[in-house]
This record gives sequence, structure tokens and C-alpha cells, in this order.
Amino acid sequence: MVELVLGPVLRHVDATSASVWVETSQACEVDILGVRARTFRVGEQHFALVVIEGLKADSSIPYAVALDANTVWPEPESSFPPCRIRTRPVEKIVFGSCRAAKATPDSKEPDTAGPDALDAYALRMRDLPEQHWPDALLLLGDQVYADEPTPRIREWLAARRGEAEPKNEVVSFREYAELYHETWSDPEIRWLLSTVPTSMIFDDHDVRDDWNTSRTWREQMAEQPWWPARIRAGLASYWVYQHIGNLGPKELANNELYRAVTEAGTDVQELLENFAEQADKEVDGRKPTSWSFRRDFGRTRLLVLDTRSGRILDGQRLMIGADEFDWLEANAEGAVDNLLIGSSLPWLMPHALSHFQSLNERAAGLPGWRGWLGEKVRQAADLEHWPAFRASFEQLAHLIHRIGTAPDAPNTICVLSGDVHHSYVARAAYPSPTKSQVLQLVCSPVHNDPPKIFRTVFSLSWARSIAVPLRRLADRRGISPDPIRWRKESGPHFGNSIATLDTSAGTTRFILETARRPGELVKVSELGLASS
Repeated sequence: MVELVLGPVLRHVDATSASVWVETSQACEVDILGVRARTFRVGEQHFALVVIEGLKADSSIPYAVALDANTVWPEPESSFPPCRIRTRPVEKIVFGSCRAAKATPDSKEPDTAGPDALDAYALRMRDLPEQHWPDALLLLGDQVYADEPTPRIREWLAARRGEAEPKNEVVSFREYAELYHETWSDPEIRWLLSTVPTSMIFDDHDVRDDWNTSRTWREQMAEQPWWPARIRAGLASYWVYQHIGNLGPKELANNELYRAVTEAGTDVQELLENFAEQADKEVDGRKPTSWSFRRDFGRTRLLVLDTRSGRILDGQRLMIGADEFDWLEANAEGAVDNLLIGSSLPWLMPHALSHFQSLNERAAGLPGWRGWLGEKVRQAADLEHWPAFRASFEQLAHLIHRIGTAPDAPNTICVLSGDVHHSYVARAAYPSPTKSQVLQLVCSPVHNDPPKIFRTVFSLSWARSIAVPLRRLADRRGISPDPIRWRKESGPHFGNSIATLDTSAGTTRFILETARRPGELVKVSELGLASS
């Protein structure tokens, strides 16, 4: 009998439609709420995205998953409430980034990542009335760690291909899939993903640490004999497991690759990996492949940016290319109460780190040993955020100012980010004030608490005594003045955390909760950001 390998994962939901993603053990017909979809095959694996239209707005609908007419979900003995599709207005958005898989109970190595904040959130949510559940979940990168697998995955890789390079890292589509199986199979997470509509974007560890940091990094990777297979499999698996679920029914209907995959009737692994290979060439100035996406939640608009695959690394370095920025600019227009820009990497960083990254970008571009040293420092210290792409940092600042001073300016413009393994809120101020409140909201990590020494480093990076001399040095190096000022309003907060942006009752509030112990969340910050 066909088995449900992974899922269901509830993805794009609006007032009248929903999509549900599944992976199955063999080819079959998937039935959800009377809507049927055939699986498509990638290698020896089988997937389906069931798109359900014609739902009633502002409703809550329990659903089940049947494979070839046999109901396989919900599981009969589950302690969790039935999974539901809720088409109610979105007011409470939960977000975070950097969630490593939990070590198994029989692991030979301890789980050093700390208690899982998303796991704890699911356990609390299970016991709450449905009206207190979140309306949407946004995962801002590092859903899997392709270069830092758990002990179980390392053992599995060793048994699969011995000592073949890269040792203790995944290469093939099947190996990437095993990461998703491990990360999304926890009973708590599996139920949460089946009930809360989830949007996702990649960051570097979804492919490899420092992915597309610089032209030098790409050249170094190109020298590795396993890299072509790695990048093909990494982006192909991302397309299957994460990207297609970000798209609504109309976008899927107009997506040529999605149509080709679902209509092929044969193994589409080569088709997807050829597409992935072409997408990887975007940084070389080829025609871009857009991984960015838009979600409209009533009077709140979410624009999620690809800040990894779409970088321009030759000539003037850009975090996102011209086509992608045009997309951002066009979609940011329109009357909304809240404009959310999802970027896995923060725009506004601790001041010392921001200045240091801009200085490093300048140094790495110098000839000779100074440029060589600058590149070494860039890769060693992960200096690859918006300030390390100075032109893009300023371009985004100017765009936000235009939006924030327009006649129909939103109440808030919030950049939602992760990656930096501490959480904080920063408020921006322009020389010419905006009508909108402009904020950087960071929540990281969800489950990957780094060694305690990082807490000292990140705390010091906010120190004015360090930031001021670095800014003066930037002035001497000819780096343009910052187009904005910003101040930290909360943080830095450490530990595995999950954040909530609540736009109900005519206000916009930020809430940060940290997992102090397994299964327990503690509120560490709550701020009112704006009111209508």
C-alpha cells in the first residue's frame, strides 16, 4: 500500500484556495477534500501539490489525506487536533530562521543546538483554542543544513557512499531529501506544518555555507569535482520541497516548469536539475530565475526576496539584480497598512558589523595582498549581508524612503530577517522623516544556538565605542555616509527563539519568545511598533 513519506504541509492559502504538499512512497493519486492530483516523480521519489479552489472565505475546514482512496492522515493515534485549512484574515504571522534538525534519542553525540523553539510553539499551540493559533508561518532560511548534518545523517551518508567527497555533506537529490525527511518528520513539526500556512525562502546552509558570498567563493567551488552535482541537486530539491508551495493557483498555472513537471508522466529529475543549473548562472549576468514571491494578507503585503541565488558578483556587487529590484519596487506599490519585506539576511545590522562589512567589501576589491586578505576575512567572518553589498544597502534604503513618504504610505515598513544567530528590533530614521514606521525585525535561530562566545561578539557589535571609530574609518576610505540612522529598540536576545508579528486590533506588535527548556517558551520582548 502507498505510504505518506512526508507531509502534509499546508502552503499557499488565501480566502478561497489552499495548496497542500505531500511526498509519497510510490506513484499514486492524492485526494484532499475531493480534489485529486497525480504525483510526479523525481528519481525514485514521488510528490504532489494538491491545489484546492472554491473554498469558503473566513472558514475553518478540517481535512484528511487519501492516497489511492486509502486515508493516511491524520494518523489514528495522534494526540494533536485535526489539521485544518483556515481561510480567515491573516493577522498573526510567526517567523524565524535557522532550524537544525533535532538529534535522535539514540544519537551518540549530544544535541548542542539547544531546545527547539518551533517544537515548543507547536506543543503550546496544540493545547490552545483554534482562535489563538497563528495565521501564517514564514521560515526565512536554513530549513536544512546541507553542510552540517546530524550524526544520524553522517552515518547514513557514510553507509551510502563511503569516504567519497565531500565527506559529511550531501550531494544528490536523494541525499537532500533525507535532510527534509529528518527535519520535518518530528510529530510536533509535522502537525504544525499541516495546519499553519507556511512560506519559505532559502539561505546559504540550504545549499552550502557562504553560498554566493563572492566571485572568489564561486571560483573555489567550481574547482571541486562534486560541486556541479551539488548545486543541481540543491536547487532542484529546493524547488520541490520549498519553492512551489510559495506560489498561488494562478502563478502555478502560468509556471511553465511546473506544468512540464506535473504533466510529464515520467521521471523529471534531469529536467529539474537542468533548470537548477541554469538558475545558478544568474550571478553571471544570465537571464534571472526569480525565487522571490509575494503574499497579500488583506491589508498586509509580504514580499520575500531571494538574497542568495540572485546576487550579482561581478562589477558592482549587488544583493539582488536589476530585474529583481524592479520586481520589488513594482510590488511594493499600492495602499496597504503594513509592508513586510522578507530577507533571510538583515538589512540593518549592529552598527559595528554594518560598518565593518562595508569596509571589508572595499578591501576585498583591492589588488594584491590586501584584496586577498579582505576576501579571507570576508569568508571566515561571513561578511555577506546587505552592508557588504553597499550599493544594494543604499538602494533599498532609498526605496523604503520613497514608499514611506508617499501619500498612501503604509503604517509600517518592516524588514523581517534571520541568519545572524541573535534577535533584535531596530528602528530607522531618515533625515527627511517618513510617514511609515521603518523597522528591522530579526529572529534567529529557531534551533541552532551557537557557542556562548558568539553572544559576547554580537553584544559588542552594538557598542557605540566600537561603531564610531569604524564609521570614521569608513569615511576616510571614501564609503558614502549612511542614508539612514537606526537604533536598537530591543535586544540583542540570545537563544532559540520564535517571533510573532501581530496586526490585530488596529496595532502592529512584535513579540519574541525564547525556548529556555524543551517544550517551554518564555516571552523576552513585546513592542508596539505602530497603530493605525
